[in-house]
Amino acid sequence: MSTISVVSPTAVLAVHVRFENNSLLVALSDGREISAPLEWFPRLRDATPKQRKHWRLIAKGIGIHWEDIDEDIAVSTLLRM
Repeated sequence: MSTISVVSPTAVLAVHVRFENNSLLVALSDGREISAPLEWFPRLRDATPKQRKHWRLIAKGIGIHWEDIDEDIAVSTLLRM
């Protein structure tokens, strides 16, 4: 009998953020990288490259914050999309 391992969304943290073409890419602590179209985040879509690069992790990686554009994105939100 095989068992399925389920990882709680709160157990997975962001470790790095980058942008490519029209996508937000977030590297996760479990080795995955998830992407989302910038169209889903109008503040990021409309931000300058400099503003996009100015991010920090929230609470050791449960989310990402962009001070210059007042945007916060939780990893759990990205995993549900």
